[in-house]
Amino acid sequence: MGFLKSLSADIGIDLGTCNTLIYVRGKGIVVNEPSVVAVERGTRRVVAVGAEAKRMLWKTPGNIIAIRPLKDGVIADMDTTEKMIRYFVSKIMPRHGLIKPRMVIGIPSCITDVENRAVKESAFKAGAREVQVIEESLAAAIGAQIPIHEPAGHMICDIGGGTTEVSVISLGGMVVTNAIRLGGDEFDQAIIKHVRSVHNLIIGEQTAERLKVEIGNASPEKNIEKVEIKGTDAITGLPRRLEIDSVEVREALKDPITQIVEEIKRTLAQTPPELAADIVERGIVMTGGGALLKGLPKLISKETGVPVILAENPMDCVAIGAGQYYEIFKDMSIDRSVYDSLNN
Repeated sequence: MGFLKSLSADIGIDLGTCNTLIYVRGKGIVVNEPSVVAVERGTRRVVAVGAEAKRMLWKTPGNIIAIRPLKDGVIADMDTTEKMIRYFVSKIMPRHGLIKPRMVIGIPSCITDVENRAVKESAFKAGAREVQVIEESLAAAIGAQIPIHEPAGHMICDIGGGTTEVSVISLGGMVVTNAIRLGGDEFDQAIIKHVRSVHNLIIGEQTAERLKVEIGNASPEKNIEKVEIKGTDAITGLPRRLEIDSVEVREALKDPITQIVEEIKRTLAQTPPELAADIVERGIVMTGGGALLKGLPKLISKETGVPVILAENPMDCVAIGAGQYYEIFKDMSIDRSVYDSLNN
């Protein structure tokens, strides 16, 4: 068995609502593609996966449907998820390989037992020899190079596409954790809703995402940026252009951002005083694609009075941490089997 493990690849997977990232030990991030699968209607034959499939979203002919198989950080379509994982793994693993990989998958702490089993089952069907699941915030902490085994408090806020998870970690485990099914997707939906209600213009998710990335912000800035967008007039049904500025986008994002700030405050309030003192000194580490929203770390620091640090390559942290799971827990002073028994 030890010989098999030495030959087997350890794969860390961030099975995200928006993007799937795969980390292979010794190689780094080898897959970073949208979590989208295009299938043939009726036969369910896979036509495209990842970036190619995303380009087909809302643009497919009647016989092809583009599916996002994950919603709010969990599997909404198990069959399609399995096909997606299998496709991505086949891109990085030799087809003639005799040894199946060990997979570690980051999952939101708020998922149910049924959803947890669905993740594991999809991974086994996709060709895994062994499957472990790890909470996204713990994986993100490992990926952000936080020394999680220390007897000190570390707070991490991971904002993904479908979920936001806020945790306090000490001695390799989570002391306090809270999660809400809200993330980058909700930012996009808030922009869509605002543009429709204020300007009577219907825009798609890709346009909303472009606004979020290009001029989205959480804190007021000196320079007001503007972007021209195109959509459908809600009254006439005709195509129309609109110029929108960063002040308006910030207003549109106010509600979901407020919910995330409140979740961080709630977690801080639940943190034991000794660990809270460590967090005030060390700060809150932010990971996930949502953490890249301009001005968000600054706003959270202002609202909580705690320093906020944006992790290096925040979008990669969960996949990296999942991929380093075996290595980290092997070296830790606590027994990994105890941790696993609590999470299986």
